[in-house]
Amino acid sequence: MQTIKPEKPCKKLQRIQRSTERHWVGDGFPVRTLLGYSTLGATISPFLLLDYAGPMEFPPTEKRLGVGGHPHRGFETVTIVYSGEVEHRDSSGGGGRIGPGDVQWMTAASGLVHEEFHGRDFARRGGMFEMVQLWVNLPAKDKMSPPHYQAIVNSQIPALNLPDNQGSVRVIAGQFNGVTGPAHTFTPINMCDLRLDSEQRIDLPVPEDYTTILVVLQGSVHIEGDETIGPAEVGLFDRAGERICINSAQNATALLLCGEPIDEPIMGSGPFVMNSSEEIRQAMTDYQSGRMGHMS
Repeated sequence: MQTIKPEKPCKKLQRIQRSTERHWVGDGFPVRTLLGYSTLGATISPFLLLDYAGPMEFPPTEKRLGVGGHPHRGFETVTIVYSGEVEHRDSSGGGGRIGPGDVQWMTAASGLVHEEFHGRDFARRGGMFEMVQLWVNLPAKDKMSPPHYQAIVNSQIPALNLPDNQGSVRVIAGQFNGVTGPAHTFTPINMCDLRLDSEQRIDLPVPEDYTTILVVLQGSVHIEGDETIGPAEVGLFDRAGERICINSAQNATALLLCGEPIDEPIMGSGPFVMNSSEEIRQAMTDYQSGRMGHMS
């Protein structure tokens, strides 16, 4: 007699985060903050913050649009470009230009100063701009590691198609269905860029006990329980369970974020995220005294 294996349990949708407030970061990034550790804290660990910039049409210009030199310490920034171009430069020597499909993974760690602008060629011709920037926390033992920069171009990111033409998955970090992404991470993280379009159920495998977040940028995703995650909305799931069960999806562009929680205090102030107030004060002192370097 054949034994039928029970289905792995679905993670339950805890809540949907919605943010309609848009603010400018510098003069190049019109962002909505979809996630923030100041209100969600340990709920979204190891992730700290997610800003969604655009989509917005920019006219041609010779002006440099973006954000000039500013510091970071204690975490990583991950920038994913969907439309347009971003140029990065930092005081540790990292830098480059990324375009559609590319990813920039900057480990600030012990501290650096960096700048982010629209790519010069993109600025001159103008066009649609759309990107996401995610902040990823570092555990205390790694917060003072040397800064590091990973430029991951589209061709380095493995992609796979879901069954029955349900969509596609690009694996940026960690694993999905046995496919491993190119990004180096300090703690276990899975990060996937999704395109979903199906009237049939879609099951996405995710790790048990991990923080699990589905960020819908465009289109919509309908979750079991008759909940809909729409454009610029975020679904936060229980940690228990080994699948996200999607009833259907309509022309959805989304990010699937899974991470092993970091069970440590979170203390942040502006561009610094550490574990204590004393460490924040030290970060400010180190920046003001030039220990995080200077933009040449």
